[in-house]
This record gives sequence, C-alpha cells and structure tokens, in this order.
Amino acid sequence: AIGRLAGGIAHDFNNLLSVIISSTVMLSADQLEERTAREVDEIRQAGERAADLTRQLLAFSRQQVRAPKVLDLNDAIVRMDGMLRRMIGEDIDLGTALAPGLDAVRADACQIEQVIMNLVVNARDAMPDGGRLQIETANVDVDEPFARAHLGLTPGRHVMLAVMDSGPGIDPAIQDKIFEPFFTTKEHGKGTGLGLATVFGIVRQSGGGVFVESRPGQGATFRCYFPYTDAVPVRPVTQPAPPSGGGGGGNGGETVLLVEDDAQVRRVVGRILRQEGYDVVEAGLPSEALRMEAHLPRSPHLIITDLVMPEMNGRQLADRLRSLHPSAEVLYMSGYTDHLLERDGILEDGLHFLPKPIIPAVLIEAVHAVLRGRSANQRTGSART
Repeated sequence: AIGRLAGGIAHDFNNLLSVIISSTVMLSADQLEERTAREVDEIRQAGERAADLTRQLLAFSRQQVRAPKVLDLNDAIVRMDGMLRRMIGEDIDLGTALAPGLDAVRADACQIEQVIMNLVVNARDAMPDGGRLQIETANVDVDEPFARAHLGLTPGRHVMLAVMDSGPGIDPAIQDKIFEPFFTTKEHGKGTGLGLATVFGIVRQSGGGVFVESRPGQGATFRCYFPYTDAVPVRPVTQPAPPSGGGGGGNGGETVLLVEDDAQVRRVVGRILRQEGYDVVEAGLPSEALRMEAHLPRSPHLIITDLVMPEMNGRQLADRLRSLHPSAEVLYMSGYTDHLLERDGILEDGLHFLPKPIIPAVLIEAVHAVLRGRSANQRTGSART
C-alpha cells in the first residue's frame, strides 16, 4: 500500500519540489539582504530533505528510476572505502573480504552505493561504543529450498554482498519489521526509518533479495543477493574536466525544445536554460510540441521532455520528433518510473536521463554533457529550408 502511495504522489511531488528548489537556488544568486538569504537557504534545504525522503520512498516501492549497468560490486566497495571509513569513525574497525573473480551484476551504480552506505550506517549506529564492521562478497548458487525460504530469490547463480557488525544484535521480535518504512528503534529525531527500507526496495528492484541474521549479543549480518550476469562490467572512467567558462557544452544559442506538461516546472526549467544562453521553445503537451515543430526556424539541437505525460510518453514523442530531426539529442526528465515505461525500454542503456526534482546546476551540467557528446560526434542541427 505504501508503495502504491509513493508511486502515486511522487510525480506531482517531485514537480512541486523542482519549482521550490530551483526557484530558491535562482533567488539565492541575487544580492539578498542577509536575513532574507538565510530564510531562502532554509527553504532550499527543506526542499532537498523532502526530495531525499521521496527518493527513499520510491526506492522502497521499487519505482525509483534506474540506469542499470553491468557492475563489479568489489569495484564499488573499493571506491567507497575512504568515504566509509570517515563515516564510521575511528572507534569502529572496518574490514573487507572481497571474493576474487566476483561475478558481475546488472544494477544502478548509484543505488548500489546507496545500499552499501545505508547498511554501513545501520551497522555503525548499532555500535555507538565502537566495534567491528566487516564487508564481504562472494559468488553463491541459490538452490530451490533456499529460494523458497527467502522472499524474492529465484534458484541460480547470485552475487552476495554481506555487511556484518559486532553490535548487540536485533531482537527476534522485531526482525520481521526492520525493512518496513518508518520503522526504527532509534529515539525520536535520530532517524527516519527509511534506511533499511531503501535497501530492501533497491535490492528487490534489482531482481534480488536482502535478509538479516542476528541473535541478541552476537551482532547482525545483512546479506544482499543479486542475480549474476555474464556480461563484462563497466569500469568507471575518469572524464577530463571541461574547459572553464562554459562547460564545453555549448550554451552559445543552441535551440532547445522543452516539453513538460506541468506549467510551473516548464517555466522554471525554461528560465534556467535561458539564463545560460539557450534559445528555448516550450510546449505543454506532446501534440503541442508536434504542432510547434513545423514552425521552428531551425532544427532543435536538444529535446528535453518529461517521461510521464498525457497523450503519449516522452519516449514516443522523442521518437516522432527525431524522425523529423535525426541530429537532435534527447534528455528525459521524470520523478519516477512505472512498469509500463520500464517494460517499453524507456531506461535502456545510452539514454540521457535527469531525475526530478530539477536542480539548476544539475540540469545545466546534464545539458552540457549531452551537447558535448553531440559535438564530439560532429552532429549539428541544420537550418530548416
């Protein structure tokens, strides 16, 4: 029920947060009196906290937008090592036992990092006086009896990620509740109760399952199982920094066709782009965008479209527009996904996606990145004849 609720409100809620956060960021760029600047910053911070809660609810309900890639979990753990050690403090000893030759998994890299971080934070909070924290990986074969006994698993090869702590353990009476959203044993104000719920949702959305083993006085072990893939992992590549003063992405008058059915979001995104020097044409519905397309003075360099709209979804609209303007790049926006969009391949590899709520700096960087790729491929928009 909470999953359906989260999916139902997320689209509108993230649109509202796009306007709140973006407007406060743009307002902060003005010369404000000190007290006004403080109040504007409080509004922005509250909006960002609300956006974080929405993301966690969507993760629990398995409706968070993903960009799955073939990954090596060992790479993610090694990459996060320094951050995790700073996060847990010096009184907790962090150890790792990473299986050599670990199978790859298909998952969203950011979500995997969120799983690891949430489990480590949960373990840290269970050991306020210090202790031992261990992260392990292994290749495992899930047999039929184990799969039947563990919700969400299917028989076959999996990659296991385990996080173990030496804390006081978890009372057996509450072990079946710990993955529920808003359930927490922490005192009021110390946590939202969404950390483990988020882990649960992400792992289930990735096709696996997460389970806890614990006895009072003997710590707790959380094991996440991800289906393996025989594809080759995508290794992280360090990109060279763009040239200063413009991001290397254009903003030299490129034409952007913006399609967004929420009027407030459309206006705020349009303002952000125009401030960066883009020539923006706005449409509120797919049919309007298709009508306006015939009157554009030149082919758009970039199409920015919401995914979830009346009449047709953003992917269908983009396909129709790109049949007329094959050189145009596409950047999709959305606050959530649903099974229809995922089944239709909306989130396939190679698509440019920007999650809502919209934040000005993130939007501009995404636009620059898309147009940099466009320039690298030497594709230019042609003037309409």
